[in-house]
Amino acid sequence: MIKDQLRQQRIETPSWAYGNSGTRFKVFAQQGVPRDPYEKLADAAQVHRYTGVAPTVALHIPWDRVDDYADLARHATEQGVTIGAINSNVFQDNDYMLGSVTHPDPEVRRKALRHLLDCVDIMDATGSDTLKLWFSDGTNYPGQDDIRARQDRLAEALAAVYERLGEEQRFLLEYKLFEPAFYMTDLPDWGTAYAHCLKLGPKAQVVVDTGHHAPGTNIEFIVAFLLREGKLGGFDFNSRFYADDDLMVGAADPFQLFRIMFEVIGGGGYTHETAFMLDQCHNIEPKIPGQIRSVMNVQEATAKALLVDRDALAVTQREGDVLGANAVLMDAYNTDVRPLLGELREEMGLAPDPMAAYAKSGYFEKIAADRVGGNQAGWGA
Repeated sequence: MIKDQLRQQRIETPSWAYGNSGTRFKVFAQQGVPRDPYEKLADAAQVHRYTGVAPTVALHIPWDRVDDYADLARHATEQGVTIGAINSNVFQDNDYMLGSVTHPDPEVRRKALRHLLDCVDIMDATGSDTLKLWFSDGTNYPGQDDIRARQDRLAEALAAVYERLGEEQRFLLEYKLFEPAFYMTDLPDWGTAYAHCLKLGPKAQVVVDTGHHAPGTNIEFIVAFLLREGKLGGFDFNSRFYADDDLMVGAADPFQLFRIMFEVIGGGGYTHETAFMLDQCHNIEPKIPGQIRSVMNVQEATAKALLVDRDALAVTQREGDVLGANAVLMDAYNTDVRPLLGELREEMGLAPDPMAAYAKSGYFEKIAADRVGGNQAGWGA
């Protein structure tokens, strides 16, 4: 049954979504924003409380650095969630101006690698099984550095991290077309990430950030290919209009999200082994409702993808019925699945409308009153 499949869905929320964020020009502060990782986890627990499908929270190091990670994991459990992926950060240090693991200075490369290995230690302490790797490394000008040498340095660092992973741990390698490197990015696309992961082995997989592609890129093709090769590790879900906008998933192109989930389900990727994580910065909208709505958007796209009559689709495909095949997809996409999801939530003991239920809970009014003073969390904190 479709409800049974939807009931098993898991969507991870990111700790940084609950902090202050903005654009390159301004970070907008809001009331009630968490001041430390403990308060971030409390907010993330609200998303799970009202959606029922967001039980894990990704951490970002050093933004979420604490003295005792085992204690942080215990706090998460007390809130009703657990620690998910550990995201490394080798892009916010002055030493990394010319790169981190691909930097021409071996001492800088060693510093970056120490951080990545420290993140594996944090995985051990929190019970996390996934390390997320993204590198801003690249060059701004032709001739600035040796492109092939930088690939060698990247491969060497990835191999060292891979060797450090435990038997039940993995890393997901992220890519980004451009920014902040404007001439050449060391990990610009899925093919580069795939090539590095393929050489390393089964504990290295590719993560697809839906905002990290050139305009017009067929993301669902990438998804289908990586699934076929056993190398799709997960998603960073968001929406974009121009580049890596990190808007709410499904906001700009909900049909694309449906097409992606259609390929995920058809390719056998709709399992807990595929990490479905939100990677968004809520600049002008409130944080917790922004995450709740995003989870709901993924649920709706998934429900529609599950409704596709794949037997009928196979018949039209074999017969070369182009319009018939497209009609099968569109019939599912045009179905209003909100009543179905409302029924499912009630069966799970939840309110049918998570947004309304959260608004009535009084949680925002409480944190706005309680979280006065101190330093609000945000980029870099």
